[in-house]
Amino acid sequence: MINIKKEKNNSYRFFVTSEEGNSLLQSVPFSSKKELDTTVKELSPLMNKPSVFERKTSYSGKFHFTLKNKSGNVIGTSNTYTSEAGMENGITNVRNRISNLTRSNPL
Repeated sequence: MINIKKEKNNSYRFFVTSEEGNSLLQSVPFSSKKELDTTVKELSPLMNKPSVFERKTSYSGKFHFTLKNKSGNVIGTSNTYTSEAGMENGITNVRNRISNLTRSNPL
């Protein structure tokens, strides 16, 4: 599911959650609802491109990934994972959630 939240500073974020309600990805702040809506509508075609997910490892050995838009700018960041396999599973879940949502319920 994709949830949209208005922040206290009047910016907007979207969150991708699992079927169980766990957060998979949090977007960067967007200055307007229109900018956020445009970005959310462009998510589905991005899911077919492997280069939109950048895998990262922290100095403490934790894993996370970022989601980039078609211009290569980071638009979202995942939670941290204790294993690389967990991170890859998170990417798969984000791909599936966004693809399934837009197929069954156009944004």
